[in-house]
Amino acid sequence: MKKLADLRSEVDGWVDFQKHIQDALELAQMEDESLRPELESEAEQISTELDQRDLNAQLSGPYDRENALLTIHAGAGGTDSQDWAAILERMYLRWAERRGFAAEILDVTEGEEAGIKSVTIAINGRYAYGYLRAEKGVHRLVRLSPFDAAHRRHTSFALVEVLPEVTENDEIEINQEDIRIDVFRSSGAGGQNVQKNSTAVRITHLPTGLVVACQNERSQMQNRENAMRVLRARLLEIKHAEQEKQMAELRGEYTKAEWGSQIRSYVLHPYQLVKDHRTEFEMGNTQAVLDGELDGFMEAYLRQQ
Repeated sequence: MKKLADLRSEVDGWVDFQKHIQDALELAQMEDESLRPELESEAEQISTELDQRDLNAQLSGPYDRENALLTIHAGAGGTDSQDWAAILERMYLRWAERRGFAAEILDVTEGEEAGIKSVTIAINGRYAYGYLRAEKGVHRLVRLSPFDAAHRRHTSFALVEVLPEVTENDEIEINQEDIRIDVFRSSGAGGQNVQKNSTAVRITHLPTGLVVACQNERSQMQNRENAMRVLRARLLEIKHAEQEKQMAELRGEYTKAEWGSQIRSYVLHPYQLVKDHRTEFEMGNTQAVLDGELDGFMEAYLRQQ
């Protein structure tokens, strides 16, 4: 039913777009000079929508239309990196809000002094994974540290992982004999936020050693469902990595399994610039980027691909 609804929405969108163009052509054929401002506005809207549809055509991967699971890990650098991870969390939540996507925090580990050590966010919306896969990699921040008494410049790193959300009917099947489920009390800020019952869930996939934990929901069942969502996505990533490795061996190439070099730098001092090192796309308005204005970076990456 979901696939049928997506296809119907796709067809309806093209039909509406065609009607929009036909209406504009009919106005133009009237050759009424007073309609010129309206026609110019219509032409601009049509051009913008055409660009967007052209971009969507680049999203032809098997999971590009699906929801996404985005995980942020603070890198080396202590409190500064944990604060940077929290800034990235806010940035992606703002981006999802701009897109009209639903975002749900599945699991978060708070930093000791500030920020977060890691967070996993489910972002639900059409083409969510297709766009967000442009964000996978190491993100670098250069700024005057608010945690340094001498106010010196620091460089912080955070790793962003992006996985497609897969359902039980997809190519990943998990046998109950292959997993171990442990429950524990959710951690919190203290006081009334501390859970009295064991609602947090940790799932270990025995064949691979993968460990997934979720604790943000008050229901143990909900946390278990969310943990299974993340586990399926990670198993799918492993399967695809193995397939890519086999193809690389057949081609005689060698692909090193590592985080990879930084994909983007966010420089706040001594100048302000956000630059993607893969596409050379850059923006000087760093605050706009940190407020979720990421479409330019994503589009540049997709068109390059």
